[in-house]
Amino acid sequence: MKHIINLYENINDTTRNNSDCPHVVLPEEIFFTISIIGVLENLMVLLAVMKNKNLQSPMYFFICSLAISDMLGSLYKILENILIMFRNMGYLKPRGNFETTADDIIDSLFILSLLGSIFSLSVIAVDRYLTIFHALQYHSIVTMRRAIVVLMVIWVSCTGSAITMVIFSHHIPTVITFTSLFPLMLVFILCLYVHMFLLARSHARKILTLPRANMKGAITLTILLGVFIFCWAPFVLHILLMTFCPNNPYCACYMSLFQVNGMLIMCNAVIDPFIYAFRSQELRDAFKKMILCSKYW
Repeated sequence: MKHIINLYENINDTTRNNSDCPHVVLPEEIFFTISIIGVLENLMVLLAVMKNKNLQSPMYFFICSLAISDMLGSLYKILENILIMFRNMGYLKPRGNFETTADDIIDSLFILSLLGSIFSLSVIAVDRYLTIFHALQYHSIVTMRRAIVVLMVIWVSCTGSAITMVIFSHHIPTVITFTSLFPLMLVFILCLYVHMFLLARSHARKILTLPRANMKGAITLTILLGVFIFCWAPFVLHILLMTFCPNNPYCACYMSLFQVNGMLIMCNAVIDPFIYAFRSQELRDAFKKMILCSKYW
């Protein structure tokens, strides 16, 4: 988010004197390359589900929602690099109306990526919960129509929230709201996991009779959640430190890793499709057929 980068640049000179940590700078070419790979990989996930009827189920639709979130995160960096390139070439007036508007749109994509990931992971967690503890009623509870309605509500809400957060991005309550969604999602899924564990203890025999795919889906969710926390938590912590203790030398030392934290976010979009393919034989087969350019529908 350029609003965050600008704020970071403004406080960087004052904090540098309080900290001996050098500012870590990564080449923009690395960001751009990883972002391109992230877009292409997640686009493959979407195409695989669209073209393969065996994958057109609520579970894979929820995975597509997460793939779209990852793709938006990568697309954000690509568009930002293009905007910076045009400005450096003199095609855009620095701080002009067009650049400001384009910057706001790009920032909205970034926030939308985080919000979409949070709610997509949450709905996947609920879906896995239902497949394990309500296996017999699952197909009557989670229908394609209901799944599509839920996803539409999620993305309309996330889009509205992203635009609102960009408009009021310089206000502390907005920062608190933005960063609080991350731990709230973790608390929600953690509570769901605890509830699942307690139910599992009392329904151990019943769970042993469940199809292996149901438990495999829960493990996949755990891996996706772990990768999401690892890649996004450093950036969320950066925002909090930058807002509440910008002049503290310890905070300044951590904030010198700003670009490293941004790189982790880009890597999340690249890692997730590998997790889908590694955990799903059907999706892995669909990828193979796409790469070999064969018909599979």
